Amino acid sequence: MTTKRISDEPAYVLHRYDWSESSVILEVFTRGFGRTALVARGAKKPSSNFRPILLPLQPLRIAFGGDGEIRTLKSAEWQGGHMMPTGDALLSGYYLNELLMRLLARDDPHPALFDAYAATVALLGSPGADTLQLALRAFELRLLREIGLLPDLDIESATLAPLDAQARYLLVPEAGLRQADDDERSSLPGATWQALHQALFDAAPFAQTMHACIPGMTELKSQLRGLLHYHCGVKTLKTRQMMMDLQAL
Repeated sequence: MTTKRISDEPAYVLHRYDWSESSVILEVFTRGFGRTALVARGAKKPSSNFRPILLPLQPLRIAFGGDGEIRTLKSAEWQGGHMMPTGDALLSGYYLNELLMRLLARDDPHPALFDAYAATVALLGSPGADTLQLALRAFELRLLREIGLLPDLDIESATLAPLDAQARYLLVPEAGLRQADDDERSSLPGATWQALHQALFDAAPFAQTMHACIPGMTELKSQLRGLLHYHCGVKTLKTRQMMMDLQAL
C-alpha cells in the first residue's frame, strides 16, 4: 500500500458506488497501480469539479493518496480525445469494465493491459462493427494472457506437442488447446492459433493481435467467451445479458 501522494496517473473509471449523500467510491483502472479503490469526497454535489469528469470510458489523469484499502482522490483531469460512445459501443465498453472488475485483483499493475484497454476504448466509436469486434477479441486475449489464464497458443496443452498448421483446434476452459473433432465447427486451424501466439509477443501486440484475429473472428468470439465465463464463475456476464435483452426487444 502506498502512503505518498500519486500524481498525474493515467486512469479510467470502471465503476462507482454511492458512499454518502455527497461522496462516491470509485473503482479505477490505473496504468501504474492497477485496479484501485478511491473515495471521491463531495463528488455528488452540483458544485463539485469531479461531477462532470468522473465518467466511465473517458481518459483521465488523477492524483490520489492514503494508505488504506480505499484511498482518497485528490484531483482528476479529463484528457479528451473522444466522445462518450453510445448504443452497442457503449455496452461493449461496459463489458470491458465488467471483465476487469471480475478478473483483476486490486493493486496489481498491468501496464500493457492498460494500454490495450485504452486502445480498445479509443476504437469504441469507430465506424464498422468488424473493427470493434476485432478490438474486443484482441483485448480479451491480452487480458487472459496478462493474468495468466491463457494457455500457450502454439502447442497442444495436454501433450505439449507443437500445433499442426493444417489441423484444427479448440480452446477449452478445462483443457486448453486440444485437437478438434470433425463435427466441431467453431475450431480454428493451427496456423491461426500460431499467428495469434506470435502476435501477443510482437513489439506492437495490440495492433498485431487485432490483425491476427481477422481469419477466426467469429470462432474466437465463442471460444474466448467460454473461457472468460469459466474464469469469471458465471454462465453469462451482466453486460452480455443486457445486450441479448436489448436485441430481443
